[in-house]
Amino acid sequence: MAKPALPRVLFGTSALGNLFVEPTHDEKKAVVEQVLKAVPTALFDSAGKYGAGLALEELGRCLEELGVEPEQVLISNKLGWKRVPLTTPEPTFEPGAWVNLKNDAVQAISYDGIMECYRQGNALLGKYEARIVSVHDPDEYLGAAADEADLEARRADVLGAYRALAELKAAGKVQSIGVGAKDISVVGFVSDPDHVKLDWAMLACSVTPFVHGEVARGLLRKLGEQGVDVINSAVFNAGFLIGGDHLDYVKITRESRPDAFAWREKFTALCGEFGVSPAAVCVQFSFLFPQIVAVALNTTKPSRVQSNVELANASIPPALWRRMREEGLISIDV
Repeated sequence: MAKPALPRVLFGTSALGNLFVEPTHDEKKAVVEQVLKAVPTALFDSAGKYGAGLALEELGRCLEELGVEPEQVLISNKLGWKRVPLTTPEPTFEPGAWVNLKNDAVQAISYDGIMECYRQGNALLGKYEARIVSVHDPDEYLGAAADEADLEARRADVLGAYRALAELKAAGKVQSIGVGAKDISVVGFVSDPDHVKLDWAMLACSVTPFVHGEVARGLLRKLGEQGVDVINSAVFNAGFLIGGDHLDYVKITRESRPDAFAWREKFTALCGEFGVSPAAVCVQFSFLFPQIVAVALNTTKPSRVQSNVELANASIPPALWRRMREEGLISIDV
């Protein structure tokens, strides 16, 4: 089974799992409907962790109510968290992030755990199946090791998880397998040719106008040489680059990170000078790297879906990139 060509923009589904807010089912369906209208073939990026499976459940329900046939959509499921009964007042994973959940979720990164997550995810999707799969949060799983022996055991679990994915692909049950992480050193570990043959990799908070160090650029080159498609995620550094107060999911202030605020002020002013939005520049920066073929964007508002697609197709004046380089805002020559 040939791996699917990735569309230029992927649509995240954490909002379907009640991340921070609880949209109604009709509000969720309106977002899904707009995505289907906005692109020829929609790719929804979901996970068992999102709302303890609620996002998968809602996605399947929305697609069915909209009369979408399974072959008309692509679904990516990041595996590694499975739904379990809720036995405490609130879910035990990521407390405070998810609203009004009826289930809990536990991590299950191992050969058997990934197989169980795969079966459960498809059951939650109903008549739909995830054909694009990966292991969710392998960097956090490894980072939780208590000591060197525990780390080695966890590395074996991660490689076992990928053995499960490779078997699913060999059996024709999935089309492509990948990896996603905030700590991109884990992408380097997983993508070792002795470990697994990846089809794609998702990098978060690592390739943006604000952050694009040599380690990340070197990893991009390595992945490109291996024929691995790269998806860029968190292209706004969790919203900070377009006006938010969280940088890479951590709230900051002018006192704690004056350098970041100074960078953003210069960046915003330069975008205004050239008449382009900071969001468009952040998205298009991804495509300056030939290894990056897609960006992952998310929204809770139907009205924002089309504008996200437009960001992925925006045109940026070459002179803007040159000015950013001259003023020290970026460290690459364009």
